[in-house]
Amino acid sequence: MSSISTQSVPLVHPLHESFSMVDAFKRFSSHRGCLWFDSASRGPELEPGGDHAGRYSFLCADPIERLVANVDNANPWDRLRQWADTLPKHRVSDLPPFQGGIAGLWGYETGAFLEPVGRSVLDDLPTPAMSVGVYDWVICHDRLRARAWIVSWGFSSFENGFNPSETAAQQRLRQVLATLQAKVQSKLVGAEAQAMSTDTIPNSFPTHWPGVMSNFSSAEYRAAIESIIESIRNGDSFQVNLAQRLLTRATDDSASLMLRLRTANPAPFAGYYNGGNFQVISSSPEGFLRVSDRVVQTRPIKGTVARTGDEAVDRRLAMQLTQSEKDRAENVMIVDLMRNDLSRVCEDDSVRVNQLCGIETYAHVQHLVSVVEGKLREEVSIVDLLAACFPGGSISGAPKIEAMRTIARLEPTARGPYCGSLGYISCSGQAEFNILIRTITATQGWWQIPVGGGITLQSNPADEERETWVKAEGMLRAIRG
Repeated sequence: MSSISTQSVPLVHPLHESFSMVDAFKRFSSHRGCLWFDSASRGPELEPGGDHAGRYSFLCADPIERLVANVDNANPWDRLRQWADTLPKHRVSDLPPFQGGIAGLWGYETGAFLEPVGRSVLDDLPTPAMSVGVYDWVICHDRLRARAWIVSWGFSSFENGFNPSETAAQQRLRQVLATLQAKVQSKLVGAEAQAMSTDTIPNSFPTHWPGVMSNFSSAEYRAAIESIIESIRNGDSFQVNLAQRLLTRATDDSASLMLRLRTANPAPFAGYYNGGNFQVISSSPEGFLRVSDRVVQTRPIKGTVARTGDEAVDRRLAMQLTQSEKDRAENVMIVDLMRNDLSRVCEDDSVRVNQLCGIETYAHVQHLVSVVEGKLREEVSIVDLLAACFPGGSISGAPKIEAMRTIARLEPTARGPYCGSLGYISCSGQAEFNILIRTITATQGWWQIPVGGGITLQSNPADEERETWVKAEGMLRAIRG
């Protein structure tokens, strides 16, 4: 065990080469605030010196401070800024970027604290709009180097300025090591978190998947798409992301579902969050914001086709996707929106498009993905950046505020975690947030599986509805085991 005498830096303890992040997750999944940023993608091989999606994974739990806010509470963004300003600012060189700090869930409805965007009529399976914590230890794993470490700070409370203590850091480190050596529970998340509900969910419609319901009938979903197309014709917006929420009863604990999902639908921005009476289980392919040395990157996804397992067919589908005027226009609109959002907080002339409509392949789908970068202005904090860009344009629409108002009017139920973010703001000065698509929320004995897509003037309602089921396939396979 390393021991660092100065209190401005954390303790760093290397783990044995046989360390398994999956085994660590099994031991911590039931802990309060357990958070796993899981780079489980089976994408291209990592290159030496690479620092990109799929390289790092992080696991933490038991935050020393928690900030849980619902849409009717006071605005939590001010407290978030206070936390970020109070965190110690130190980066341990040669370690992965998340080295302790603020992390957790920013649900889609967190945006309601930033702009008057309206609310869906029902919130029948409520979860917090924001549920984040201050984590004073984290397990970091570098897939490229096949190495892992525990970073432990021993923070004091917020009232005492999050001051690190070597004595507390040593104690925290011993607790983490003891848990890593403990026996795995047979049920990975406590029964109280998965108590089965006997209630029926109102306004739910059967689907072609047995036991799976939707908050739209097929006819209603297509009618909502037609309504969006008409509003676009009237000049109200250019694009609106519309989602249906699929729903089925939970049949297993959330941690076991997470392990199945990462096998059935591996993704570079996957994650798990145990919020106590709810869990978020995500196999997201989409990165929202990443900050490294004050350089911001966002990776909007727009445009989807299935993978069939036949390489020749998949290549033909990918070619059709790249040549689709509708999908390229949809992607370019969101690129313009994200360029505009970043321009609010980045240095003049630093915002640039590094990739436009590139093809990326995942377990069940192929996407058009663009990459936009910029350099943060000196006076801008990471919380300022997040507030300026939240939620991501790819899952709201353009113009963003009008699109979100349309979503609130047409989608019958609150989105909750879906289309929000799991992410962290590290003491190292780095940050990363995903976009919670391909995401299941477990609460009150139900699994919620929202799936959607961007609607433009060229959209065909039947095709758009069909695309939602393509996106749902990996999650439904995981649920069915």
